Amino acid sequence: MNTCTNSYESFACDCGTTTCDQLGCDGVGCESPSWLQGIHATLASRGITVTNNLTQYYFGTVSGGLEETDRYGGHGDYLANLDLGKMGVQEGLFIKLRAEHHFGRSIGEPAGVLLPPTLPTELPVADSRDLYLTNVLFTQFLSERFAVYAGKLDTLDGDANAYASGRGITQFSNAAFIANPIALRTVPYASLGCGFVIVEGTEPIFNFLVMNPTDTADSDGFSELFEDGVTLSAEWRFATDWLGKPGHQLLGGTWSSRDYVSFGQDPRILLPNVPVNRVDGSWSLYWNTDQALWVDPCDSSRHCGYFARAGIADDSANPISYLLSAGLGGSNPWREKDSFGIGYYYSGTSDEVGPILSTVLGSIGDSKGVEIFYRSQISRTVSVTPDFQWISQARRELSDAYLLGMRVNIAF
Repeated sequence: MNTCTNSYESFACDCGTTTCDQLGCDGVGCESPSWLQGIHATLASRGITVTNNLTQYYFGTVSGGLEETDRYGGHGDYLANLDLGKMGVQEGLFIKLRAEHHFGRSIGEPAGVLLPPTLPTELPVADSRDLYLTNVLFTQFLSERFAVYAGKLDTLDGDANAYASGRGITQFSNAAFIANPIALRTVPYASLGCGFVIVEGTEPIFNFLVMNPTDTADSDGFSELFEDGVTLSAEWRFATDWLGKPGHQLLGGTWSSRDYVSFGQDPRILLPNVPVNRVDGSWSLYWNTDQALWVDPCDSSRHCGYFARAGIADDSANPISYLLSAGLGGSNPWREKDSFGIGYYYSGTSDEVGPILSTVLGSIGDSKGVEIFYRSQISRTVSVTPDFQWISQARRELSDAYLLGMRVNIAF
């Protein structure tokens, strides 16, 4: 059933002829191929890989926050990758297309928090439920290890981490654990950009991006291209084998020349659109690590371990001046296909921006929080994820928020 062919391959044993029944997969991995898998396989053979997710969130503030209530919302994510080499058009040329929308209502507002507890229910555009193209990205490989790219792209997959990424769909749902929010001020969610990437095997190890600093998720962006300056971003992610098990270290930084005069309607952080002191440019630096503590000896894609993040940004333009987070996550060693996560974060509020926010939100300080989830794979296409969050408010006038919810994902 399982083969040892992925980025953790060198750490796995010889799988031999181990059967699904011997592994005790509870039936999830033992199903016969479905008609949907057949369609995907046919498309893949022709150079088209399709990955779609419809995720529903039902969360409630059981205590604290602005209002003790419940909310139902969701997010649709529709992704297609086209291999134009397989199509006979151009060897090494790929096109990435992503469309997104959200529906229902988010728990973020009644919780009274600054970082969305269910980030996908805010994306891609805060005040619209329409469907938007957030990726139309062209990538051309010039060698096996080097590629250039250009087009419209979203940045949610940046700051990659084996146990704390997942776009809010497959791992944590709180914005503090999906990617480091320290870079949100300088890097828009979706806009036009270009850059280059160096890969090793199937994993990017260095990525450099030049991007329009204005979010244009709801438009093509050409009329605003570099009108407000430019954003530069660089990330270096390299593999490690500490403890005799696989892991990664990531170092990243961003810089923007944009003039900041107010808080815009960025769906990744829940702030009022109030004016701030004019600031010329902004920057951020961040680090993360993931390290496996256990790897399935017969399926190296199954592993669990710890993660940690840290980041700093300039106080003058960023509402968050530093962030620390850590936790555990990954595959359940005893039930195939299931996964879990527990994480803690501490967010430091800017000494310069905090007083400006306090004029609208009341007294502002640092915040911290915990998220715990368990993702159970019910079938090939459906997973159910109970989730608990405790958030100590940045808004000092509000009591701690206790959130309890359920996430249901349909992958097709």
